[in-house]
Amino acid sequence: MSLTRNAEATAARTADSRWLELLARAGFIGYGVVHLLFAWLALQIAFGNAGEDGDQSGALRTIAAQPLGKTLVILIAVGLLAMAIWQGLEAAVGHRAERGGERVWERAASAGRTIVYLYFAWTAFKVFKDAGSNSADQQEALTGKLMASGGGRLLVGLAGLVLACIGVGLVIYGLVKRFEKHLKTGEMSPKTRVLARRLGIAGYVAKGIAYTISGLLIIIAAVNYDPEKARGLDAALRTLRDQSYGQVLLVLVALGIAAFGTFCFLQSRYRKV
Repeated sequence: MSLTRNAEATAARTADSRWLELLARAGFIGYGVVHLLFAWLALQIAFGNAGEDGDQSGALRTIAAQPLGKTLVILIAVGLLAMAIWQGLEAAVGHRAERGGERVWERAASAGRTIVYLYFAWTAFKVFKDAGSNSADQQEALTGKLMASGGGRLLVGLAGLVLACIGVGLVIYGLVKRFEKHLKTGEMSPKTRVLARRLGIAGYVAKGIAYTISGLLIIIAAVNYDPEKARGLDAALRTLRDQSYGQVLLVLVALGIAAFGTFCFLQSRYRKV
């Protein structure tokens, strides 16, 4: 029992580290840059000019292709890794101000964010090593291998269902403005508070729509045994573009993703870390 308490105390001290806080706040800036470029790629898809995948990995490859771009990519990876460590510690011993089911929910949400930040940190590291890799092709290849294995189609379908549920959750999270409880709103001016609310709503709803469509496409790929449809966010954005009024809808989603990127800059200053 004492070992458990000691471990929790050590984790709590690590979570309160000033250096970890600074790196996590820097990570929000990198996360914001990635989403602004993601939004730009989505606009390129909307107008038929895309040269990169319309997802976060495509945004990272766009950064890596610039002068000193790979240095920036590895700095983003470090910041995202710090965000993952911070949220992992929050999942383990954090949210001490919450009680009962609310604390369980917040710790579970932190565990989910840990996985997301680790995934993007790993993606950034892979782009740093090889800026030419194509995430959509890799996802299609992985999906094809899974479908060829016993029970693989079920696993792919479940993965799509989880992704779609995450998307719906992001939409709800944004609409009910749950993100505000994690911000230092008392330190904001009235105008900044209104701006943060509007950016947060638009950003989470737009990301949620993109993730929901991506998850549904993966489910369809599993049902129809068609790995080409399981190409992640890039395929989701292209599918949205091809619908009636799809170009207009995709432009709105792109603007929403840009709003999320801008919201990340605000989080770097006002997020409770």
